[in-house]
Amino acid sequence: MQIESIILYSVKQLNRERTIYSVYHLLNGKKSSQTIQDAHLFSLKKFFGIYEQLTRDSFDEIYQSMVEKNWLLNKGEQRFDVTTSGMTLLENKLLPKYINGWTFHQITSLFWERLSLLIQVVSNLAFGESRYIPIQKNKDVHIWLKSTLKVITVPRMEIGTTVYSELNECFNTVKDMDPSLLVFRLTGFQQIGLTPLQVAKKLNLDFHDYQIGFTNALHYLIQKIMEDGNQFKILPYLIHDLMQDDELTLSSRKTQSLLLQGYSLDMIANLRHLKISTIEDHLVELALNVKDFSIDTYVNSELQNKILEVSRQKVTKQLKVIREEVDTATYFQIRLVLAKYGDR
Repeated sequence: MQIESIILYSVKQLNRERTIYSVYHLLNGKKSSQTIQDAHLFSLKKFFGIYEQLTRDSFDEIYQSMVEKNWLLNKGEQRFDVTTSGMTLLENKLLPKYINGWTFHQITSLFWERLSLLIQVVSNLAFGESRYIPIQKNKDVHIWLKSTLKVITVPRMEIGTTVYSELNECFNTVKDMDPSLLVFRLTGFQQIGLTPLQVAKKLNLDFHDYQIGFTNALHYLIQKIMEDGNQFKILPYLIHDLMQDDELTLSSRKTQSLLLQGYSLDMIANLRHLKISTIEDHLVELALNVKDFSIDTYVNSELQNKILEVSRQKVTKQLKVIREEVDTATYFQIRLVLAKYGDR
């Protein structure tokens, strides 16, 4: 199962520095500063937010069955090691190739809503059918489609065949991708798309693996459209307004703007009616994502070097362990240094 491979890989990367539930929060795309920083520090960004529907109960079931199969070894305090047989499995199993959670997790659902509604509408248009219930309820997606259909240069009656040929072109150029993961879900003229569970059964896949495969297929499509968009007339409309240049949350951007105006952390916390710890989280996010963001104001270079030295010597990214060795540093300073340099 791919979900098992992803969990094994994540546990291996975490190297017993975090609990098993940090993997769950990673897959869920939890917006906590800890999970965001873990994704960077342990090189797990591609799996961030790829399976938001995964419940804690299902996750427990999966990882406990992996313990029973002797792939994971419980080391106490909810921390695990990958066993020798787990490592063998990992070496022989391919991880999903196109998954890119960090870059695409915020737009994956919207991309699917747009794609599925577009196909339903153009399919019914081709057969002259105007009476049907839209498969997507999101009003913003309806507004997007109406305005998009007005600006598409392809003649109305040719839109269906154009979308078909463009999707065909996308899937024909890839060997390790099964288009039916998506196609069986699509609704068109006199045809209702299957549910995820129905497609999983039809393709004889474990349900969790189907969900991962579906996300992998969507991420492949998004990447393909980004790379070869100039070859297509319609597909680029699905994403042209969705891709942002940076990976910051809106709240961190507001803090960044105030920092650039010369406000101190305390002043920003007061102005924004937020806790100082929240503003510190924003700074960690800036250190992770903004290339030229300097942390020198908050941690002098000597202390930065000490923190990095201990992290490397002890082969650890655990704040508590580093703090014991560098007691002049605050947890915030350690987090900042690890955010800026910890994955190098």
